[in-house]
Amino acid sequence: MSYSDTQAGSQRPAKTGAMAPAKRRLEDLPAPRGLPLLGNLLQLDPKQLHIQLETWSRELGSTYTIKLGSKRVLVTSSVEIALSALKDRPTRFRRLSAIESVAREIGTNGVFSVEGEAWRPQRDLVMRALAPYQLEGFFPTLQLISDRLRRRWQKSVDAGTDTDVLQDLTRFTVDVTTSLVFGRDVNTLETDEDVIQQHLGVVFPMINYRINAALPYWRYFKLPQDRRLDRSLHAVRSFVEEMIRHARERMRREPAETPRNLLEAMLALRDEPNSGFSDGDVYANVLTLLLAGEDTTAHSLAWAMHGLAGNPELQSQLQHAARDALGAARVPASFADTAKLAIFEGVAFEAMRMRSVAPLLFLEANENTELAGIEIPKGAPVFLLTRPPTLDDNNYRDASEFKPERWVGPRESNRDGHNARAFLHFGAGPRFCPGRYLASLEMKMVLATLARNFCVEYAEEPSATREVLAFTMMPSRLRLRLTAID
Repeated sequence: MSYSDTQAGSQRPAKTGAMAPAKRRLEDLPAPRGLPLLGNLLQLDPKQLHIQLETWSRELGSTYTIKLGSKRVLVTSSVEIALSALKDRPTRFRRLSAIESVAREIGTNGVFSVEGEAWRPQRDLVMRALAPYQLEGFFPTLQLISDRLRRRWQKSVDAGTDTDVLQDLTRFTVDVTTSLVFGRDVNTLETDEDVIQQHLGVVFPMINYRINAALPYWRYFKLPQDRRLDRSLHAVRSFVEEMIRHARERMRREPAETPRNLLEAMLALRDEPNSGFSDGDVYANVLTLLLAGEDTTAHSLAWAMHGLAGNPELQSQLQHAARDALGAARVPASFADTAKLAIFEGVAFEAMRMRSVAPLLFLEANENTELAGIEIPKGAPVFLLTRPPTLDDNNYRDASEFKPERWVGPRESNRDGHNARAFLHFGAGPRFCPGRYLASLEMKMVLATLARNFCVEYAEEPSATREVLAFTMMPSRLRLRLTAID
């Protein structure tokens, strides 16, 4: 299936000497039929929002509008329009203002959602902490946590039980994030008790719900789901405050010339005179990194395993690749080993291409501006659809097929059927995801460990797993059956 741009005339510059095309207003673009006053509100389910918008993209073309009440929203799957908007942040465009409003309200307004001048120092700090050169020193811890995941899966095999993959992967990513970023080994993989990831799993869906809510009713009265969110936020805040206390005690007891992790760096910055970095900023960024580190990577891995379960031939190829790379080791034994795992990174990127956990990017115009000749009023929302371009044969040859090898080796953009510019899973421009390198390393480690030790198949009908948008796009459920291999 091809998602080619049908509004091509609005996306290409006029030829030299030709008359420039007339500018268009949002009202001039195609739009699905809606209701008076409500517009398209009743046609949109927040949990399936990406699917409905992708459906309209196929029907109306790559660039169209919807109406949410009286507000008109630009929706586009054009790569050129998306890149233009993403590269013009935080000047002409910002994240949807409702995201920052909701994040500030629940205490999570960190580097992901914060806007304006407060963003840059937070961004610089997080980028330094998650830079590729920092990850080699963290490898022994990542290896330890990967082996814990292997042992957890082996216990499931020995007991003859199916595996709740999503729960296991979120435990893995919570353990990685807390160890790397906060210097604390919480080891949720080796316990079956209630753990912090269960509370984190409540927060993201409610953020998504509140961002898309027509009215902020929770400011006036609370439903059971809002009280559940309050309880989870209280548990998470207690968890974060404990980590902050632990870090401050260690900083006093064992002073170091340079911070040993991101939390220590944030606390040191907080304590500098006139830093402009508050206790609230520390808490918000700790929670932001917990949420982002847990959710996006775990869900991408889950979709990768979902794809592998239905492809025994590919699993066989990966098992040979894992033996070649790891030898007798059950998990990658050294940081140098990870350079041999390109095919496993390819599996992760194919899963992200076909099942992006970020199928929608929500932006808003900071000023009256334009995109590809379309006038955008100040405050107008812009929704970017990231998946249609990656499922377009014009950008990726045989786009409907799962081909990890398309990500391996040198590529010349769009001359060999691989348009790297069309892959927007990690965003683009100044606010490109700072956790991209850590996420890639985690996914290679997990998928190589899986292939070296297990075969995987569905424990129930694949159709039981549906796409659910809960800020990130996640599987509704995913139970798989693992079998150990020599």
